[in-house]
Amino acid sequence: MDVFPEPSTLRVFVALAPPDDAKDELAEALRPAYTGYPRLRWNRIEDWHITLAFLGELPTTAVPLLQSVLAGRAVSHPAPELGLRGGGHFDERLLWSGIDGDLDGLHLLAADVRALVRSCGIEFRERPLRPHLTLARARRDDPTSVPQAAAGLAGFVGRPWRAERLHLVGSNIGRGPGPIRYRDIEAWPFGAAVGAGGAGTPAEP
Repeated sequence: MDVFPEPSTLRVFVALAPPDDAKDELAEALRPAYTGYPRLRWNRIEDWHITLAFLGELPTTAVPLLQSVLAGRAVSHPAPELGLRGGGHFDERLLWSGIDGDLDGLHLLAADVRALVRSCGIEFRERPLRPHLTLARARRDDPTSVPQAAAGLAGFVGRPWRAERLHLVGSNIGRGPGPIRYRDIEAWPFGAAVGAGGAGTPAEP
């Protein structure tokens, strides 16, 4: 059996994720779009997330330091109350659902997370926070599907929910063919005691 070396770098971001029942509620609202716009490249429901800080390609040696500071941030922060609402698009190419609820708290959390990352000596491109949940991407020769699907979500209002965990996530962007896949490197409950040794909720292999 072939054995492949562990990569020396990893594409990383820090994010929140809606609970399963909130995602199921949105997926039900998207059912007509799934069948009506088959050319869109839909994200898997288990990959839906709200990015707080996109850190880009990092050395894998930076990950343990990030785990340490983010665990401390989660344990001291109350869980933000949010919701999913409506839909929109970026440049007719990327379909998203909007975020409702405590947006001031969400922006403060994102600013705090970004400051913690920089305190570790990790530099990344600073992008304004535009809270959203990415749902699908259009092919270059399909300029109409995303705006039409976004219009179909205009009346959607999901129930409120509290973000359960702060997630450190890795992705396979640029690592071969196929759809984008995400995996939790680690995730930590908000406002809960961190276990022995500073460990949070370990990611599945």
